[in-house]
Formats: sequence, C-alpha cells, structure tokens
Amino acid sequence: MSLPKRRDVLVAGMAAALSGALPARAQAWPARPIRLVVPFPPGSSPDIIARLIAEPLAQALGQPIVVDNKPGAGGNLGTGLVAKAEPDGYTFLFTIQGPLVTAPLLSKSLGYDPLKDLVPVTLVATSPNVLVVDPKLGVDTLADFVRVAKQKKGQLNYGSVGNGSAAHLAMESFKARAGLDIVHVPYQGFPQVVNAILAGQVQAGFMVPGIAIGQVKAGKLKALGVTTLGRFGALPDLPTLVEQGYAGFEAISWQAVLAPARTPQAVVDRVSAELVRIIKTDEVRGKILGQYFSAAGTAPEALAGLMKTERERWGKVIKAAGVQPE
Repeated sequence: MSLPKRRDVLVAGMAAALSGALPARAQAWPARPIRLVVPFPPGSSPDIIARLIAEPLAQALGQPIVVDNKPGAGGNLGTGLVAKAEPDGYTFLFTIQGPLVTAPLLSKSLGYDPLKDLVPVTLVATSPNVLVVDPKLGVDTLADFVRVAKQKKGQLNYGSVGNGSAAHLAMESFKARAGLDIVHVPYQGFPQVVNAILAGQVQAGFMVPGIAIGQVKAGKLKALGVTTLGRFGALPDLPTLVEQGYAGFEAISWQAVLAPARTPQAVVDRVSAELVRIIKTDEVRGKILGQYFSAAGTAPEALAGLMKTERERWGKVIKAAGVQPE
C-alpha cells in the first residue's frame, strides 16, 4: 500500500511542477509595457534623450516603453525609486551621473547605493562641460583667463548649478590644476548662472553645451574650452583644456540606462544589446549629437567601470575642495 501512495505523490508533484513551469515558458519576456524612469522633468536633457531611444527600443522588444518622469532631489528621488523597484525586467532607469556618482558622496541620507542597488545596462551619451567667461573680462584664451584670475586673486567669482554639481566640481578640479583662487557662488539652474554673469555678479563658470553655445553665439558669453580629452564633435572649433596645457583634464557629463539589482541577467543583456545597436545607428547618433552629446553605447561592464572610476575621481576632488555632505 505504501508504494502506490508514494508513486502517486511523486506523479502529482511532477504534474504540479510542470503546470507551474508552462505558463512561465509561455509568457516570455517582455509580456507587457516596460517603464523607463527619468528622474528629471519633461523637456530636460535626460528626458529628451530618453525619448530618442525609447521608441526604437519599443519596436525592437515588441512592447511599449513608457517614459515615467519622477523629478526631485536632483535626480535622487527617481533613482531611489528604481533602486527599490521589483527586479522583474519591467522597470529601468535613465539618468545622469549625479545620482550615481556624486550623490552618494554628498548626501548623508541618500537611501540607496548605486553600486549595490542598481545594475548597469549601457552608457548612452557623453558631453563635455564648456568653460565660459564674461566677455567684459577681456580674455580671449584659457591662458588669458588664468593670468587675470591670478592677478585678481580671490576677487573673481564663478557660478554653478549647486553644491557638488558637475559644474561646481569641474571648476574646483580646474582651480586645483591651475592654482587659482576663485569664489564659488551656487545657483538653482544654468539660466540663473547666465543671468549672474550678465549682471556682473560672477565672471565665469562651466556649463553644458546646450546652454552655453546659444549664449556664446549671441555674444553674451565667451567660450574658452571644453573638458573632453579630444575635441567635441558638435563644437569642433573649440579647443580642449588638454590642448591648452592641462594634460589629462577631463570632466564629462554622461547619461546611462540601469536596472534594479537582481534583474535577470538575460534581460539586462538583451536590453543592453538592443540599445547599443540603436545608439550606434546614424539616425539616433545624429539626434543625440543635435542635443550636444556624443553617442556612446557600451557593454554593462564598461558602464560599471565608469561609475567606479568616476566616484573615485570626484571623491578626491570633493575631499580636496572641502565640499561638505548635505
């Protein structure tokens, strides 16, 4: 009597296991729309580029990609939401480097660790910072600016978009390299920095190209250089700081796609492969360049390495400059 019962139990268990496995096989990923969280408002640079890649990615995967704007706390709010999201392959993050690199160094209560709670998918785009000055300062080159700044030690101000921002840290890094004493004045955004320069409240600052170039063309600002190692494709006539005597100086802005940690590796690999292919097409590359970014498209491992090296680099700048966590 015991043997038939045992066989019945085994058969029933196998049937249950098979019945549970079949729906999983039948419902191959992706089976429903995918959410792409952008922790910045509509119309922002990350939002624009996220939407450039969302449509072709939806076509490749056969499911809608829903761009979900979750702005707040400099991008930390939306980034934290994805870090805590279910790792089921239906939530991804499109963000800039701030919430991934400098935020953990400058916040005592961030609530997430990008290196542990998020998994890299691909680096989408990179951009330099542009060093701009007030034309009334009377300088035409980076060397002129350094000379005048040293002559007016402690008398010049520079603007940024906040404590610990890319614009702030880029200037602090350059100050250290050039031996300058220039006072930092933080503002809420780049338009306020531009207005401050026009009003003579500050004399210089690093800005993203999308903001700087329009003002330069209008004659309101003077551009002195870009912070990439090589010349920037959208601004081929503007020399790098490297060319002007600051070997190895680099301070890039970048945008990337990540997913919650423990997202199935097969899903991460599929999305990464599709995005790399999409980003490298002439059409998408051209659209990204039109936003003053260079198209990237990297393997997840390359983005992981970038996050680590950037945190180390800017951690040293933050420590040397005495920037205090909030």
